[in-house]
Amino acid sequence: MLDLLRPNLYVESFHHIDFDYLRQQGIKAICSDLDNTLVAWESEVANPELLDWLKKARAAGFELYLISNAVPKRFEHFTRLLGVKGISNAGKPRKRAFLQALRDLGRSAEEVALVGDQIFTDVLGGNRVGLFTILVVPLSKKEFLGTRIMRRLERVVMRWLSLKKA
Repeated sequence: MLDLLRPNLYVESFHHIDFDYLRQQGIKAICSDLDNTLVAWESEVANPELLDWLKKARAAGFELYLISNAVPKRFEHFTRLLGVKGISNAGKPRKRAFLQALRDLGRSAEEVALVGDQIFTDVLGGNRVGLFTILVVPLSKKEFLGTRIMRRLERVVMRWLSLKKA
């Protein structure tokens, strides 16, 4: 069970992801969570750092896709703003949204990385379908109540896994 909670990579934030390293792993597409992974929870703006990262990812040849538990209105705002497709109300860590993303991208699981800030939704869900999972530190301390509760359990799991940032 603990192996399903272990990310392939743990980095400070999305902009610390090494595109050359991902290419070496056979990755061709990057799926990402939205809240506290790419944008701070409850924020309505994409900062210049995110927009620059998206531009660099596209220039490096990666397809981009969002998989988020966010409500559709918020999610649609960001898909338009960022120029990406994806799935809202994803129900992570259930497999359905991850498998739909693979179909939409026309990629095998081995060709797709998943970036997220939560072990029990992003990493677990991505690992369940065989994606290359990348855990990032949450962008903000402000979060949904349920997420704050799960963060305590995540800290215990991270110690058990001896996770260290790359």
